[in-house]
Amino acid sequence: MQNFEFYNPTRIVFGEGRVAELNRLVLADARVLILFGGDSARRNGTLAEVEAALGDRYVQHFGGIEPNPSYETLMRAVEQVRAEKLDFLLAVGGGSVIDGTKFVAAAVNYSGDPWDILETHGQTITQALPFGAVLTLPATGSEMNNGGVVTRKATKAKLPFRSALVFPRFSILDPTKTYTLPPRQIANGVVDAFVHIVEQYLTYPANAPVQDRFAEGLLLTLIELGPVALQDPKNYDVRANLMWVATLALNGLIGAGVPQDWATHMIGHEITAQHGLDHAQTLAIVLPAMLQERRGAKRDKLLQYAARVWGATQGDEEQRIDAAIVRTRDFFESLGVKTRLSDYQLNNAVIEPIVQQLEAHGMTRLGEHRDVDLQTSRRVLEASL
Repeated sequence: MQNFEFYNPTRIVFGEGRVAELNRLVLADARVLILFGGDSARRNGTLAEVEAALGDRYVQHFGGIEPNPSYETLMRAVEQVRAEKLDFLLAVGGGSVIDGTKFVAAAVNYSGDPWDILETHGQTITQALPFGAVLTLPATGSEMNNGGVVTRKATKAKLPFRSALVFPRFSILDPTKTYTLPPRQIANGVVDAFVHIVEQYLTYPANAPVQDRFAEGLLLTLIELGPVALQDPKNYDVRANLMWVATLALNGLIGAGVPQDWATHMIGHEITAQHGLDHAQTLAIVLPAMLQERRGAKRDKLLQYAARVWGATQGDEEQRIDAAIVRTRDFFESLGVKTRLSDYQLNNAVIEPIVQQLEAHGMTRLGEHRDVDLQTSRRVLEASL
């Protein structure tokens, strides 16, 4: 196992009816900005429930945060916080709203150009407003980590950032808030969590059986419960377990002390930035081709993944690896998440612009071995057609 430092200060308040705990979790004299996405939070009553729990606190609203939060939109929230002297942020939504809230928290008192936060991937963050979250869409794990991704529409740049200063103070996870989500969002959430786990697990052996078994258990849970969540949308136990899996997939626990990849995510970000696909859709497109391209470097862990996650123990080693990759693709497809660029009316003409953006954003040495260069990324995209 590699050396590591694990730190996660986020308080998780889990279960039905826990939104009422906001009265305990938010200071009585806080000046609060509630950030959310579209109208669903208002239509399904979550926003009203949040407002009731906040009681007599001074509250303002900022809606319209996109599924891939844009820098331009978030800067309007920054200006509102500054103008109204607000001092606590509350994200109500999924990972995009929480990611955006993290950026706003860091940008409000930032002394330079806030875009620097993204260009330096968060290294220049020195302070951030306190914030919490009410999670309504399990997928990204943003509710219990210190990272986010923001897109600048003007330049089609989608960049990640990270800082210990942007952990949520708390996150409320009420599985009933997911009951009204459309099937596409549930399926996307399962894929997103699955690939988050794979990026930390499917690298090379590091003598870390604790992390491996945690990761494999989470993957098996997603495989088991993902389809059920689509068939039985108001099954509380299923939704509760999916919500908790998505949180554990990226709260730092399974990635502590092991090598991590993230090449699939970096290429996926560029597809989203240029063509507007859902984040999970891009992951489902890129991952099978990435595993095929890098099957040599990932050989030992692919064989472990094949046996422990998919039960593929028959045939020679190459056949078992083939089976693991095919079953991964088939799982995504079974959820209704397509796995080819052509499924989204994208052809080989999109490949070179994506590669150029990877180069422009410094994504030229990706993966756990830093051996995913631009040529490798190009081959992965070609194999994703």
